[in-house]
Amino acid sequence: MDIHIPVMTEEVVKFLLTEPEGIYLDCTLGSGGHAWQILEKLGPHGKLIGIDWDEQAIEIAREKLKKYQDNFFLVNDNFTNLEKVVHQCGFETVNGVLFDLGISSMQLFSPERGFSFQFTGPLDMRMNQREKLTAREIVNKWAEEKLYEIFHTYGEERWSRRIARAIVKERGKKLFLTTADLVNLLFRVLPKQALRQRIHPATRVFQALRIVVNHELENLKEGLIAAEKVLKSTNQNAGGRIVVISYRSLEDRIVKHFFRQKNFKILTLRPLRAQEGEVKINPRARSARLRAAEKQ
Repeated sequence: MDIHIPVMTEEVVKFLLTEPEGIYLDCTLGSGGHAWQILEKLGPHGKLIGIDWDEQAIEIAREKLKKYQDNFFLVNDNFTNLEKVVHQCGFETVNGVLFDLGISSMQLFSPERGFSFQFTGPLDMRMNQREKLTAREIVNKWAEEKLYEIFHTYGEERWSRRIARAIVKERGKKLFLTTADLVNLLFRVLPKQALRQRIHPATRVFQALRIVVNHELENLKEGLIAAEKVLKSTNQNAGGRIVVISYRSLEDRIVKHFFRQKNFKILTLRPLRAQEGEVKINPRARSARLRAAEKQ
């Protein structure tokens, strides 16, 4: 069942699509929500290339999009390899590139993937099951100082030092095998003021682990560089466009600085936020920030 609701679809289509018969690249295909909206607006000769690191996502999207099977290519790969993917599909450049950096509901609501603190499952968090590094290995083997560093840097967790120390102490007696093992520890060691916050006490720690397991920030930087290479430039009629939806300030800063560094024409002076009506239907859209730019 497709339970993922794509975020800010109208804004994505508005900023991304400049040519109905063009070629567009969805770097984070997921279950195909944004891809569907793009394909709906393309002409008979328009093409979409969808990339996802999660093999399961590719199969779900392929079934969902089968109505447009003559207009898309779906590839199971990391979007850091998007330049190679575009060329393998027979194209040199594309008219637009989309990154939606949120984790999909399909992954969150699959306990066996270990992404969510709301379900008991293995401490995994791998987007691609062929990768070796898991959250379990990090929590059970990495040094206390390294744990502190990732919780502080990637989770922006105020109590990183306390959490790292408690994890090392606890794993000396019993290894962390499940998401519940880690969540239970956090509830035991965090102060009452942290437990009363609006967000779940495990949110930042789980975020940090997922970022590290999947090399998310490094991949984003590499993916943006690759996207700039395949986008059409203004000397090829209209410049290619890039649209990025991020959900955390860490990612948003990377995108903002990249657009400035590469001298893109900024199409969104400030990041766009989801409309109130959309947030009511899909609360996860509340943290979404959309930035769009055009290659000069």
